[in-house]
Amino acid sequence: MNAWKRFSLAAAIVAVSWWCSGCGEAPSADSKKPVPATANAAESGAQAKSEGGASQEKPEHDHSGWWCNEHGVPEEECGRCSAKLAAAFQKKGDWCKEHDRPDSQCFLCHPEKEAAFAARYEAKYGKQPPKPEPN
Repeated sequence: MNAWKRFSLAAAIVAVSWWCSGCGEAPSADSKKPVPATANAAESGAQAKSEGGASQEKPEHDHSGWWCNEHGVPEEECGRCSAKLAAAFQKKGDWCKEHDRPDSQCFLCHPEKEAAFAARYEAKYGKQPPKPEPN
């Protein structure tokens, strides 16, 4: 093997080693590293809570899509994610006080409504929606 090939191979190994050196490394509890700009606000909030010693809550979900995976309804209709929508549902009397959500979206009291929302998802995407959280 000539010197150029050996040099190129060695340079490639060094570059790959350098690139991989941080992969999978979890920051230590006393680390003061800033959260990368690409991390979303929910992840940084959850990280701050867990690092600060407060109870670990899962991060809030992303509201940018069409479907609310967490609650099993279209995002723009989710009365559990939007306080404004919740107030509108309450004002028109569509509210399950027992489960603190719109009655028209209370799958605990009305399991058939979950199937109706799932049918809308299936019509749009051709597959079953993700199962919403049980409570």
